[in-house]
Amino acid sequence: MSHENKQDELNSIADTISACTKCELHKTRTNTVPGHGNSNAKVLFIGEAPGGEEDKQGIPFCGRAGKFLDEMIESIGFTREDVFICNTLKCRPPGNRDPEDKEKEVCKPYLQKQVEVIRPKLIVTLGRHSTATYLPGAGGISKLHGKPVRRPNGQVYLPLYHPAAALHNGGLRQTLLSDFGKIPVILSKIAKDTSNKIQETNEEETKAKQGKLI
Repeated sequence: MSHENKQDELNSIADTISACTKCELHKTRTNTVPGHGNSNAKVLFIGEAPGGEEDKQGIPFCGRAGKFLDEMIESIGFTREDVFICNTLKCRPPGNRDPEDKEKEVCKPYLQKQVEVIRPKLIVTLGRHSTATYLPGAGGISKLHGKPVRRPNGQVYLPLYHPAAALHNGGLRQTLLSDFGKIPVILSKIAKDTSNKIQETNEEETKAKQGKLI
């Protein structure tokens, strides 16, 4: 799928989200916050839910936590325009309360469609709600953070603390920066693994043509 076609698909998903009334959050939102970034992104960041500033602007991570996220993205040689950023919920919960399970279930199909369109090499889950959505039963964020996980479908995930956690607990700032520093290494390994698989497939096809593979 071309970059233009991917962007058209993401715009269509965003339009569907903007008209969504499947849960009570549509009654209190100012704007939906579908996501923002590069439709060809190698890295997809998934947070928890929009906050007050995000609700006003319709853009994910545009508040204080977003500024720290931008700093970390830049620390590994990327910009916000290189990646795609979204949330588990597409509307702000009143009073910034935690997302409810039924709300996450309503929003999950939208998120899955975005993942299918973008096809990122790496999905970074930010915070416990995002991590629990994609790595259910794997453990808490304090146990999982900074440890990449490859699911049976081949998709690689990297659970990290939410940037907002570092604003409330200064001790987590360096932990987040350290975990973020693993992203280029993980991408390099994914690329190498993909290259090896392509090479192995080509070798198998060659052997098959030669009658050496049963």
